[in-house]
Amino acid sequence: MFCVMNRVPVAPEWREAFEERFRKRAGQVELQAGFVRMAVLRPTSDETPYVVETLWQDQGAFEAWIGSEDFKQAHANPLPKEAYNGEGKIETFDVVVSADASL
Repeated sequence: MFCVMNRVPVAPEWREAFEERFRKRAGQVELQAGFVRMAVLRPTSDETPYVVETLWQDQGAFEAWIGSEDFKQAHANPLPKEAYNGEGKIETFDVVVSADASL
């Protein structure tokens, strides 16, 4: 599996708007081939960025998503520059070990 972590430094006064964009997001990443999971992680301190984690079956599936029309639609009309406390950072990982609770 392939994991993408997008670290987004959101100004405190813009947190609700940032989260709402994900609740009402335009794209349908869940329908993309090779998509496994997405999580939006809210920081517990103002100094820590949000983390948007997506998990894919492989790197090719992620690359297909970022080249898709759905990706372009999902990232259209971004929040204004003042919504962010600096530059974001994207990190990618190959998943070596993963565990889930048995439900």
